[in-house]
Amino acid sequence: MFKSSLLLAALLLPVFSAANADDYTAGDLLVSDPWSQELPPNAPTVAAYFVIHNQGETADRLLSVDTPVAEKAELHEHVMHGDLMKMQQVPSVTVPAGGDLTFAPMAYHVMLLGLKDRTVLKDGQQFPLTLNFEKAGPVEVKVSIQKAPSMNTHEHQHAQ
Repeated sequence: MFKSSLLLAALLLPVFSAANADDYTAGDLLVSDPWSQELPPNAPTVAAYFVIHNQGETADRLLSVDTPVAEKAELHEHVMHGDLMKMQQVPSVTVPAGGDLTFAPMAYHVMLLGLKDRTVLKDGQQFPLTLNFEKAGPVEVKVSIQKAPSMNTHEHQHAQ
């Protein structure tokens, strides 16, 4: 009976792994739910979003991002300047020890500039995005393109 339980567990492992196919690890970091909204016609840029969970006891920093679908990928945030919400580039973003950092609309996000291949930015497609961390190193994620914004809800936590 023990052997059949092990066999069943081994057979089900790929099923459970597929359920978390949108999770990627780098050291103590877990990157989950990478997504982007479908590119509107004639839009010059698009943003990518995800959540970084730091399961470690020390903070890490997201230093840069790269993707083959754009000439440049930049870390950005939205900030209030008086009564006006503005987007600005940031050099890096701290992922707090034992905490989460959410990249979402109207918060931190990755801006993709100089889009090279608009065909991969359609609903149901995916594109690679490499996140370069100070301690954990690089981790490549697959960003899923969706017609509507992601239904995943996470608190927006800002750290620098």
